Amino acid sequence: MSFARTLFAPEHDQFRDIARRFLQAELVPHHAQWEKDKIVPREIWRKAGAMGLLCPNMPEEYGGAGGDWLYNVVVIEELARLGLTGPGFMVHSEMCAPYILDYGSEELKREWLPKMVTGEAIGAIGLTEPGAGSDLKSIRLRADRVGDDYVLNGQKVYISNGQNADLVMTAAKTDPNAGARGVSLVLVPTATTGFERGRNLEKLGLKGQDTSELFYSDVRVPVTNRIGAEGAGFSMLMTKLAQERLTQAVRSAAVCEAVLAETVAYVKERKAFGHTLGDFQNTQFVLAQLDAEITAQRLFVDHCIAAHLRGGLDPVLAAKVKLIGSELHCKTVDQCLQFYGGYGYMLEYPIARAYIDARIVKIAGGAVEVMKQIIWRDLEKRNG
Repeated sequence: MSFARTLFAPEHDQFRDIARRFLQAELVPHHAQWEKDKIVPREIWRKAGAMGLLCPNMPEEYGGAGGDWLYNVVVIEELARLGLTGPGFMVHSEMCAPYILDYGSEELKREWLPKMVTGEAIGAIGLTEPGAGSDLKSIRLRADRVGDDYVLNGQKVYISNGQNADLVMTAAKTDPNAGARGVSLVLVPTATTGFERGRNLEKLGLKGQDTSELFYSDVRVPVTNRIGAEGAGFSMLMTKLAQERLTQAVRSAAVCEAVLAETVAYVKERKAFGHTLGDFQNTQFVLAQLDAEITAQRLFVDHCIAAHLRGGLDPVLAAKVKLIGSELHCKTVDQCLQFYGGYGYMLEYPIARAYIDARIVKIAGGAVEVMKQIIWRDLEKRNG
């Protein structure tokens, strides 16, 4: 990188060194096997928890270190730079735990958050259904009130951490006639009678991260397992989506930087027609263009991180940084892979794995088309 980032204090840099050493020692040597197994052993979660890599911004009263969100950023970036897509730490720390911390009852916080910090309990978030992807208002899974309980019936699909999860933050319809205002969030322990995991799904990429179908058949949980008010699920999801989209952008920026650096090193060594690939002007121009765009995106991402730390990340800005980051992520791995020729098509090369892992970024956290819709609505409003 051609400039110094100013977000991080010395303690963040020290934590980065610890995280990087741990990931290189405990994850990198085994990641290829986990991709074949389609799951990461629970032992790794507990080891990561012991090193402070899970929910590092969790307050001390709930078992965490009480750090700021920059510690989370460090973990996201170091996983991305090493090409470690297997453990679903991002889903656990950035998508599940924040709902419990910000909206859960004190009882739920004390029951689950310390276990999530240590890796004893693994979290997932159950939103997507076979007939409802980006359109969360159209979910069909029901949570019917029966006395002091909810009885849940329905199905979720494409749920990251689904095989390993001990708890699933489940979006359910508590009022099927109220549209978005009929959506509630209910915390469902996976040991509950009637909860079943389906297949560990075959995916294009992110092969080490378990992704599942989930089935709810008369799953009964106390009403006290609801997160926030009844019918407030959709509004809570919208509030947290800005952080989720920024998280995706943080990961994409780190991947772009790592892939570019690896490619520059490769083209300086790889010979063709009596020269290195780096000697050719086309190589220089393509990689120079990518470097300029990646630098611009890095500045944009860091600006958004700073805004989020202040509590002022605008949802439209989050959509923009996620949109641009997703597009650049896919462009970078595609153009860099080209320089590897046939080697780039072999999965033993990190660039090939980066390529197949990249495609999800245009879907996860909201499809790029949804991001464009959000941006257009704001643009139309500002120029109406």
